[in-house]
Amino acid sequence: MAMLVTPSFKALSALLSYPTPELAAAGGEIAAALAGDGAVPEAQRGALVPLIDEFAAGDIYELQERYVDLFDKTRRLSLHLFEHVHGESRDRGQAMVDLANLYERGGLMLAANELPDYLPLFFEYLATRPRAEARALIAEIDHILAPLEERLSARGSPYAAVFTAIRAIAGATTQAQPADAADEPDDLAVLDAEWEEAAVTFGPGEALDGCSVDRLRTQMRAARRDARQVQA
Repeated sequence: MAMLVTPSFKALSALLSYPTPELAAAGGEIAAALAGDGAVPEAQRGALVPLIDEFAAGDIYELQERYVDLFDKTRRLSLHLFEHVHGESRDRGQAMVDLANLYERGGLMLAANELPDYLPLFFEYLATRPRAEARALIAEIDHILAPLEERLSARGSPYAAVFTAIRAIAGATTQAQPADAADEPDDLAVLDAEWEEAAVTFGPGEALDGCSVDRLRTQMRAARRDARQVQA
């Protein structure tokens, strides 16, 4: 594992991961990591307390069921980055390979069963990068993170605070928009039709703080049209 430059990213990655007894027991460590590097503003750290407390006090099976209902059964809340860029397009496979290569160049080796575009894994990678580079990468996917934050907020989910904190680190400026009250996740035909318009690839480019990130930047800019306009 590469050295952690910004432990807050690792802590936020943990909070957005599938709940386990180990995660529930790590609340104190997570809170300490968030406070230790000063990356997350105090107000956003405070907003994360209810989620951390839920892990500590809640029934682990109920927490796991809620997680699956939110993120695995609702495609508009998918934690897989390329669901919001490629959907089921064949371009997604190459994008996965390119992102995995980016991780490996940065020293983050994937397990055989890990999908590179899983957002907690992406945030774990950011924890190992120079702060300026990590902020630039977050800014490039803010058009995806902002709608996720909005949709979770509309559901009253404490997970919204994770996205608020991530965006705060990057100084995100995307204006919040009210989530559609009729935001239903199950119209797959409409979602797939929207995603098909975003067939993109990574491409070689400039380096930022010693690590090439323009391939990811190219990927995200090609999907720049606001993800909030996708209507289910």
